[in-house]
Amino acid sequence: MDFDPSLLRAFVAVVDTGGFTRAAQRLHLTQSAVSHQIRRLEAQVGRRLLVRSTRKLSLSEDGREFLRHAQQILQALDALSRRFDPSPVSGTVRFGAPENFMRERLPQLLGRFAQAYPQVRLEVSVSANLDLPAMLDADELDLAVLIAERANDTPSPGQLLRRARLVWVAAEGFVPPPGASLPFAFFPPPCVHRRVGLQALQQAGIDGHIVFTSHSQEGIHAAALAGLAITAIAEDDIEPGLLPVAERYALPPLPEVDFSLVWSERGRSPAAQSFGELIGEIARTAPESVYPRPAQRTARR
Repeated sequence: MDFDPSLLRAFVAVVDTGGFTRAAQRLHLTQSAVSHQIRRLEAQVGRRLLVRSTRKLSLSEDGREFLRHAQQILQALDALSRRFDPSPVSGTVRFGAPENFMRERLPQLLGRFAQAYPQVRLEVSVSANLDLPAMLDADELDLAVLIAERANDTPSPGQLLRRARLVWVAAEGFVPPPGASLPFAFFPPPCVHRRVGLQALQQAGIDGHIVFTSHSQEGIHAAALAGLAITAIAEDDIEPGLLPVAERYALPPLPEVDFSLVWSERGRSPAAQSFGELIGEIARTAPESVYPRPAQRTARR
C-alpha cells in the first residue's frame, strides 16, 4: 500500500495544530481541501484515524499508531530531500525570547527550522530576565520577541504575535500570613510583569512585599503553587492549581501585554528572515491556551 506524502502531511498537520482550520493555514490550503485529504487517507487505510465531535478532535486507537508511522515516513522523506536538495540559506541567526513565549511551541519552532535550514546555525537566548531591547540595540541579536504593555493609541513595535492580559494568581489553597502584608513573587528587573504589577499595587495603595524572586518562569510558578505568594502572569499561562485572586484580595486590574517580533537594524539576513517567517506561522496556528482555564470561583475573604 503506497501512501501519498501530501496526505500524510495533512494528517500530521491536523494532529499538530488540533484542527482543520489551523492545519489548512500551515499547509496553505483551504479547509475543505484538508478535509478531503483526510477522507482520502481514511478511505485508503480502511480505518477511522480521527474522532470528530462538536467540541474537539482526537485520535482513534488506529490513528495513534498511524501517526507514529506517518511521522517516521515524513522525517525520512525530509532527510532525503535535505541530503540531495539542500537549502542555499546559510549563516547564523541570533534569536532572543522571554521564557513564556509560545511555551511548548518553542521546541517545535527550533526543530522545524533546523530541519528546513541545516546550514544555518542558531544561537538562542531564552530567559525572563534578559534585557532583549538592549541586546537588539547593541547588535547582539538579529531578532527577538519583546513583551510590552499594550498602549491603546500606540501600535506595538514590530510584528504582533500574541496579546494576553496579565492577571493576579495564587494557589487554590493560598492563605496569606495573618496580620502581614500580602506576599508576592516576581521576576527580577527588567521584567514587564514585575514592573506593571508593582506599579499597579503602588497606585492602588496595596500593602505588599516580595518574598520570592526567580529568573525562571518555573520558579515563579512553583512558588505560587506552593502557596508562598501571589504573582502576575498572562491569563493564558494559568496552569492547573492556580486561580485568579484579584477579586479575593481587592487587587487592581492589570493591563494587556503584547508579544512582538522585533528586528535589529542589521538583522534581516536571508536566514533570519526565514526564521522570522516561521515564528509568525507558528504563532498564528498556536492554540489560545495550552492549559484549560479554571472555572471562575467566588472566593471567600
